[in-house]
Amino acid sequence: MRVAFLTHEPFHPPSGGGSAEAVYLVREFVRRGHAVDLFCPDFADREAVASRFGITVHPFQRWPMGRYTRLRTLKYLLYPTALAALVDRTVRTPGGPGRPEVLFSQHTIASVAAGRLKTRLKVPAVFNFLDYLTGFMETWPAWVMPGPVVRALTRYELGLPLRFQADGILTVSTPLAERFAARGFPASRIRAIQYGYDASLFRPAEFESSTMPEAPVVVMHGSFDQHHLGPIAREALPRIAAAVPGTVFRFVGRETSALKDFVEQARRRSPGIHIECPGFVPYESVARQLQLADVGMVPYEESNGTHCAFVAKAVESLGCGLPVVSTPLENLRRYFAGEAAIRFSTFDGASFAEAVIGTLRKTREERRELGREASGRVARELDWSCVTGAAVDFVEALVPGTRNGLGSPSRT
Repeated sequence: MRVAFLTHEPFHPPSGGGSAEAVYLVREFVRRGHAVDLFCPDFADREAVASRFGITVHPFQRWPMGRYTRLRTLKYLLYPTALAALVDRTVRTPGGPGRPEVLFSQHTIASVAAGRLKTRLKVPAVFNFLDYLTGFMETWPAWVMPGPVVRALTRYELGLPLRFQADGILTVSTPLAERFAARGFPASRIRAIQYGYDASLFRPAEFESSTMPEAPVVVMHGSFDQHHLGPIAREALPRIAAAVPGTVFRFVGRETSALKDFVEQARRRSPGIHIECPGFVPYESVARQLQLADVGMVPYEESNGTHCAFVAKAVESLGCGLPVVSTPLENLRRYFAGEAAIRFSTFDGASFAEAVIGTLRKTREERRELGREASGRVARELDWSCVTGAAVDFVEALVPGTRNGLGSPSRT
């Protein structure tokens, strides 16, 4: 079948968060013999990447898009209309790819465009929700995002599948699937696929403990948006630093304004605290940063967005055999119930610090043993081949005439 794959993020290289999934999904579609027309913001080496992946890229070039672009929120609001126009124009152009057999949207923003195109082109549409995007805004300062606006946006997002009569939706978690079902979208047309990782990259270190840095390292990696670093993290770091002197806190990712403000406040509150910010690291190199650490942390504040997330930080850290401390996010607690390598605090800085300190007080060999067991589990269940295979199975079952029609297994 011909798949029109829509996303609001540049396809390559992955910039963190949910962007990595697009690469592996596209590979799975192509591996099964489907033709993929990718509609996304322009990116470097586009023609070479298209050739390597065996796809056709139709770049959006009206304005720059990306996780760190200026005026990001405004551009995100305008993008669905502009993206839909690009797809519509492209498929109707003589000599172009023609009408797709399915529209596949990655993330909420592109789903708005796919919903509009479903009506115009009269083809099936599948929405892939990698998070509850507007739910994260619940923890933003009121002067940035007033409560009534947030509530209206969250209602709108949960209503998208019904509004546009999506043929099916994929979700990053079971809690998010349940929220869509509670809004009236048929549960039979929802598939929770969780979030994956590349088990060939994120695996336990092959070097000995003696090569590790002497000082313990607590690591957090990702995009460092507004909702990633709040009061819980601000309170926890000084407590950890005081209890375990010399601890290094490493934040791997682009130095956003949110991260810079957080580090500045931490250093004012706790002079002498050891904080490292190596900056942006390509997806394939993040694993090394995790392998050289002792504990991964997920200090998210409570919101619908965080409860419905399947946090890549936790999955990738566990894949590397790194114990994790997290606030009690609903999906993580449910999926990793009984997993010894992940400890859950309550939603306050003192409890979070206590959980990190307790983990650091184990020997490195104890931590590595816990991590090795967890790494095996996530490799079996969450490698991208498992996650994207389930996603493409679902899409093929919805589109008559595909070789995997009616959901018969197509993977070997």
